[in-house]
Amino acid sequence: MKIFLLITVLLSILTSTKAIIAVVLDTDGDILKPGAEYYIRPAARDIAGGIILNSPNNSCPLLIGQAKSGADLGYPVIFSPVNPNAETLNVGADTNIQVQVITICIQSNVWRLTGSEDDTALYYVATDGVKGNPGKDTLSNWFKVDEYMGYYKLRFCPGVCNFCKPVCGDLSVVIRDGKRWLVLDKENQPFPFEFVKAWEE
Repeated sequence: MKIFLLITVLLSILTSTKAIIAVVLDTDGDILKPGAEYYIRPAARDIAGGIILNSPNNSCPLLIGQAKSGADLGYPVIFSPVNPNAETLNVGADTNIQVQVITICIQSNVWRLTGSEDDTALYYVATDGVKGNPGKDTLSNWFKVDEYMGYYKLRFCPGVCNFCKPVCGDLSVVIRDGKRWLVLDKENQPFPFEFVKAWEE
């Protein structure tokens, strides 16, 4: 009887542990809050700075780039998980990412994965995405945050459409014409990031 009770308790603990979902933390160790503003900063700040908007040909939509200086935090973003009632951003959950800055482009600043902008066949991350409305029509607008080497990586592999077969991969950074661009590139290692509050509690 005691052995049976012990096995039952152990199984209960193991089941509860598996049910725990990891949440994304900011650099203060606090849980990342959907709708709040954060800077996406590289884990190694001597390499480059935070996320910015740029254009390779001075046209819209803008592409997601990276500031050259490690001291430049770039522009803040907000995360909007696929579950609009979510109070946390969970690791591996589909989320929209929106840059919080005014631009000359009359388009949204929600991230979306776009096709190749040159002959490299890289998938660039651009603006002009759609916020919310998960499904096949917004497939390119959903990203994920996953744990990576003690930090986080950004990933594109949306699960908002059961019958769709999207391209999947981690986001990396490439340098083209002296500018740093955020891309889905299966040949390069994912780029490690961390999240810094852009607001005071």
